[in-house]
Amino acid sequence: MWLLIFLVCLLICAGSIYWYLFGKPSPFSLDSVRPPAPREFDQKKRDKVIKQGFSLDKVPKNLDVIVIGSGIGGLTAGATLAKAGKKVLVLEQHDQAGGCCHTYIEKGFEFDVGLHYIGQLHENSLLRIAFDQISEGQLEFHQLDQHFDTIQIGLGNEKREYTIYSGKTEMKAHLMKQFPDDTEAIDKFFKIMKISAKKTHYLATLKLIPQWVSLFLLKSGIADLISPVFCLSGTCATDFVNTLTSNKDLHTIFSYFFYGVPPKDSSVLINALMIHHYKRGAYYPKGGASEIPFHIIRTIQKYGGNCLVRAPVSQILVDEEGAAYGVKVRKGQEEVEIHAPVVVSNCGIFNTFQKLLPPEIQAKPDIQQRLNMMKHGRGSLLVFSGFDGTKEELGLVSTNFWLFKDNDMDKSMEDFFALSREEAPDNIPMMFITVPSSKDPEAKIRHPGKSCMTILIMVNYEWFEQWKDTTVRKRGDEYYNYKMRFAKNLFDWACTVFPKIKDKLVFQDVATPLTNMHYLGAQHGAMYSAEHNLERFHAQAVAKNRCNTPVKNLYISGQDVFSCGIAGALHGGLLCACAVLDRIIYIDLLLLKMKLKRRKARELAKLAQKKLQ
Repeated sequence: MWLLIFLVCLLICAGSIYWYLFGKPSPFSLDSVRPPAPREFDQKKRDKVIKQGFSLDKVPKNLDVIVIGSGIGGLTAGATLAKAGKKVLVLEQHDQAGGCCHTYIEKGFEFDVGLHYIGQLHENSLLRIAFDQISEGQLEFHQLDQHFDTIQIGLGNEKREYTIYSGKTEMKAHLMKQFPDDTEAIDKFFKIMKISAKKTHYLATLKLIPQWVSLFLLKSGIADLISPVFCLSGTCATDFVNTLTSNKDLHTIFSYFFYGVPPKDSSVLINALMIHHYKRGAYYPKGGASEIPFHIIRTIQKYGGNCLVRAPVSQILVDEEGAAYGVKVRKGQEEVEIHAPVVVSNCGIFNTFQKLLPPEIQAKPDIQQRLNMMKHGRGSLLVFSGFDGTKEELGLVSTNFWLFKDNDMDKSMEDFFALSREEAPDNIPMMFITVPSSKDPEAKIRHPGKSCMTILIMVNYEWFEQWKDTTVRKRGDEYYNYKMRFAKNLFDWACTVFPKIKDKLVFQDVATPLTNMHYLGAQHGAMYSAEHNLERFHAQAVAKNRCNTPVKNLYISGQDVFSCGIAGALHGGLLCACAVLDRIIYIDLLLLKMKLKRRKARELAKLAQKKLQ
């Protein structure tokens, strides 16, 4: 009798798990992916999609989901939910959708703001499949040169240059050629890269299963028996690389993707993942970064939703039972309410909890507990430069350049961020250079005879805070002169890499943390959102930092869910969709991956058969 009851319970449990995993229709399908349509170059037609202004008559009826913010995390969540049958409205406070994926055109030059290259987009990769699904096959990516990054350390006669190549075997082999005395250290680091890449889904799983289960697995030590990835995520990058080698230049290579956090405060897993991300190649969207929001928004619209700009959300509406049920949007001097049973916030955890929730909800201990898990990220400063001349005439390349004055990143960053406002512009220790016009093969069609460059550094928000209450483009001469001090020093440094650009500069603009706050809604001007410090990536913190919030029906998406960058924010959107749908949609993506693999095998078999005939 007891055996029968046990078997019945086991069957019910198995049936419940099967229904949870497979019982609901998948939002993804091979049939929804169609061949890319011809590129749309008509800016007016593009603007109807990415610059559609807010008005109540454009809000779809009977909404299921409101998404606050049109960055890649919000658009990914929105498109996935739309394909799952939800009617979605995306609201963007800027006058153009896309967040860090948007581009801006000035004086005939087109600049990318936050997308500089993307990895893991090789055929049949999970990220490529995800992009294909949310754009329904309309996004095309151009693979950049195998030599995708150059790292320069030191100045003048002391300068050393190292090159990073993509390739399953070439990346490691090429690095070993440059560091022949540290091949063992490189080999060990690449093993960590492999573990990080192959087992990161275990960390994501901590956010998908019940939190008490995640914490039990971690506190009991069972998780560490399953995989070393849980320990690696909380391992200090500096401490780890010190065990591998004493070569400071190689230390810099292992952590050269700076995102505002020095290696001593960052996770070795995140630093390893960033390098591994480009192992199978670096890619750039054909048609420019704005192609991404352009096509994802059209997917949302196809299923009855919409994306509206100039729609600043002033408050998330919460009912007496503590559940979100919509938002307030500022329209001129008035505020209008829009209701939906689900609200997704893609505007960052600080904006969401400290600005948009009613004061009595903000004060709740569980909200404060979530806020205390995060810190404000570093602000970003970008210099946009436009040149008369083609990439061939100016000697510009698609390869990115990472420049460091010193090979001690910990000390360099600590010293820089400790400087006064007056000292900072003349003591910049590192910078990143990208040339978007050299990456997109269609840039010469849209803007013939012109080239553009973006320079990026991390800065303290406090250096610019005195102007926080001024209006964009009306901040005064002192502010302009201050930011141009940064620009001059950065541009002069860039000219040591590309000497031909100096006499061809015809346009220059500088975005400070205040600019990023205005256009991107980024708290403290942090383009990478909340700080990606070591504490955030301890496994228990990962398990607690999930898309669900203490407010019922309110979910978080984007970079604050898992990690920074385009890929990190996209996965934040997918994780958010999992939480809203109560379904692990990654299983659907993996099933698609298997189908595509089988289809590719059949195509190769047919091709081989034809050759034999």
